[in-house]
Amino acid sequence: MNHSGRVLTVVILTKNEEKTLARCLSALPTGYDVVVLDSGSTDQTLDIAKQYGCMIRQHDWEGYAQQRNYALEECDISTPWVLFIDADEVFQKEFFDWAMTAVNLELASADAVMVPSYFFLRGKRLGYAPGYPIYHARLLRRGKVRFLSHHDGGFGENIEEGARVAFAKIPYEHYYYDGEMLEWMHKHVDHASREIRVNKAGIIINRRKRLSMWLGNSILRAPLRFIYHYIICRGFLDGRAGLEYSLMFSWYEATKYLLARYGERQT
Repeated sequence: MNHSGRVLTVVILTKNEEKTLARCLSALPTGYDVVVLDSGSTDQTLDIAKQYGCMIRQHDWEGYAQQRNYALEECDISTPWVLFIDADEVFQKEFFDWAMTAVNLELASADAVMVPSYFFLRGKRLGYAPGYPIYHARLLRRGKVRFLSHHDGGFGENIEEGARVAFAKIPYEHYYYDGEMLEWMHKHVDHASREIRVNKAGIIINRRKRLSMWLGNSILRAPLRFIYHYIICRGFLDGRAGLEYSLMFSWYEATKYLLARYGERQT
């Protein structure tokens, strides 16, 4: 008998994810409840979710941390564990097999599991440029963990201090982007405007985040970000995709600097 559905519920946050949601859902093993928490999709996202038998809940977007907390507290989830998956991510069956065993072994004393990821850009897996390992809190013990935003406007999130943390070894696949560059840039101008205002109170801060906070919104972030991804992490070994990735995030850091220094000035 499959008891997986009594242990773990999958939660996917969505808004207009018709291009990626089917890939995400089709990779999930059978036997798990899946909650799609949607914040106002106007495309075929909800139709796809219904086709896969997901439970659909609606909640206006407040921020990543707020949406995840709403799912944990208001979506009638009864399983002890919750796995958060973004619509552009794929978790393989091997991860679920490991988790079902680990919750009674190495995770018996854990509240949150940091899961590693691999990045894909335009369908190509990046082996170097992102700077692995990259961990995110994805598997959580319900009732023991809450999220906090670490930037104003609800952009970015991490778990509260005090949670007992474990680390998984099986990575998920993050299909980062496969669209027009101009669309990505428009979206990330908004992200940059939120990220320039940091709120670090009460969250778990890793070494990478601590360094980022130390640099603040300095103009040095743009060249340093390119050097980090392309040279130090050897992104050049990823070919054209590695160069594109490095340039994308160097541009992002330059955008943050411009917004922080000149964004609120009146003309």
